[in-house]
Amino acid sequence: MAKLLEEFSLGLFFWQTLLFGLLLFLLWKFAWKPILNAINDREEGIKNALDAAEDAKKEMQNVTADSEKLLKEARAEREAMLKEAREIKDKIVADAKEQAQIEGDKLVKQAQATIESEKKAAVADIKAQVASLSIDIAEKVIKNELSDKKKQQKLVDDMLGDVKLN
Repeated sequence: MAKLLEEFSLGLFFWQTLLFGLLLFLLWKFAWKPILNAINDREEGIKNALDAAEDAKKEMQNVTADSEKLLKEARAEREAMLKEAREIKDKIVADAKEQAQIEGDKLVKQAQATIESEKKAAVADIKAQVASLSIDIAEKVIKNELSDKKKQQKLVDDMLGDVKLN
């Protein structure tokens, strides 16, 4: 039995080796190239996908850098516009203050001129009233003085005496 077992084992080993070799030959003849081609295609697809991902990453970095540059430019432009707006506002405020000062000075001068002309008019009116009152008083005094003949003569003599001295 041991011999039978040994022959069986040897025969089985031979047939298994022959079938394995035949299987390897068939695989090499018919399946090996398509399997290698599929593996190479898969490897090439993975390589292309990695290259595309790397290109996309570089493009994304470029886009990010461009967007940051545009953002910086936009911020700088905004700051320049705000600065210009502040300068315009300050100029408008300064011009308005200056104009208000000019208008105020003009109004003060007009008010002073009006006050001065009204003062002159009031002084002239007072002078006219004083002159009128003085004439009225002088008229009454002269009437009183001239009502008496002696007083008239004395007044004429006094006036003539004053004229001779001058």
